[in-house]
Amino acid sequence: MNVAEEILVVLAWASLVYFAVINLTYVAFTIIAWHRLAAARRARIYAPLDEIFASPFTPDVSILLPAYNEEAGVVTSVTSLLDLRYPRHEVIVVNDGSTDRTLDRLREAFDLVPVRQALRTSIATAPVRATYVSRRRPNLLVVDKENGGKSDALNAGINAAANRYICAVDADAILEFDSLLRFVKPIVDHPDVVAAAGGVVRIANGSVVEDCRIVEFRLPRNPLPAMQVVEYIRAFLIGRIGWNSMNALLIVSGAFGIFRRALVEEVGGYAHTVGEDIEIVVRLHAHLRERGESYRIAFVPDPVAWTEGPEDIPTLSRQRRRWQRGLGETLLRHRRLIGRPRMGAVGLVALPWFLVIEFFGAVIEAFGLVIVVVAWLLGALSVAFFLGFLAISILLGVLLSIAAIMLEEYAARRHERSSDISRMVLYAVLENFGYRQMNGYWRCRGIIDLARRRQAWGEMKRRGLESQPRAGE
Repeated sequence: MNVAEEILVVLAWASLVYFAVINLTYVAFTIIAWHRLAAARRARIYAPLDEIFASPFTPDVSILLPAYNEEAGVVTSVTSLLDLRYPRHEVIVVNDGSTDRTLDRLREAFDLVPVRQALRTSIATAPVRATYVSRRRPNLLVVDKENGGKSDALNAGINAAANRYICAVDADAILEFDSLLRFVKPIVDHPDVVAAAGGVVRIANGSVVEDCRIVEFRLPRNPLPAMQVVEYIRAFLIGRIGWNSMNALLIVSGAFGIFRRALVEEVGGYAHTVGEDIEIVVRLHAHLRERGESYRIAFVPDPVAWTEGPEDIPTLSRQRRRWQRGLGETLLRHRRLIGRPRMGAVGLVALPWFLVIEFFGAVIEAFGLVIVVVAWLLGALSVAFFLGFLAISILLGVLLSIAAIMLEEYAARRHERSSDISRMVLYAVLENFGYRQMNGYWRCRGIIDLARRRQAWGEMKRRGLESQPRAGE
């Protein structure tokens, strides 16, 4: 065996160990998720949503919607937020220096008028140009400011928020009608313990939209967002439930997350990073553990925010590179917490996992299968090793994805068409041959972007959920 073959063998073993660790961990997470969702399904029958709606102890919530060039779907999203079934909430749209017709669309749809609004200045932001209220919807406030990025827009929303809790929502998201009621149940049950919570995010491409609501789930015809549907189900219903079980949840999705406003202000608001959703959660973990407080950052599997997934490879590539860069920035910023016993499962398990598996593991995701195939073809690996690798990296991965799909169907029963379930199972197989490798490659490019200190957000092309099919189409 020459030196090149020896290197290939070492890399092949590293790939085998990587896939064994990640997939066996997800087996454990799947078992946890089945127990958690079975309990949630039983509890849903007795969920006192009417009592939460009527209770004086239900917290007031300020929903923050940062918007930059979101004219395609901003009216749909804002309308869905204003119409949520919730006793007391306000919607704060922060127009972050949009260069398209985002502000004009809001003016036309909601009859906005300028007002002199006193905003807090506890968190520094780019200058605010104007504030508007709606003649039609009294719980809508629009803040127009100079461009400062998503984090800056969220901070401006925090400064404008009147309520104890803030809920950050993406401008292209649509929430289910009672999402917020279900979302605050852990807070109502344990108001002094729950510091933040994240909910389920699903891909809406191809689904039926009526009156700013998803009324029927349909799997997209385009394979690219269809594979993202499978990916999101696996990530949310298995991954986040698993981390939540250890109180080591690091990501409260920027598309749908709720926080105690005072805590966010104490830590200085959102940081100027493209991974602001993971960074703020890690900072809250560190802040609360340093103070020795008993707390939870919870994952609530019931609420659903529907979002539009990229439908072309360049847009998806930019999204995944940005996510990887944001993860790297957070790990670099909080490197002192990795392996620190005082941080508990966050420092000893979650952060090391995200460093090794999610960040550097991108290299193996991109090239592991190719390396093993080449090494086997050169005769450097035995048939037993090759078949074992395929069983652990692909077969087990497919079974985990199918388990996640079945789990989602068991918990929520969203799929009226059996053909959609069959197609998702098919995509759970097909994603292993090209899609996951592309994702790994994009994540590797995200690492390079981080090393080059690239700051660009990247254009996100969207059709807008308003353009999704209508019933009967």
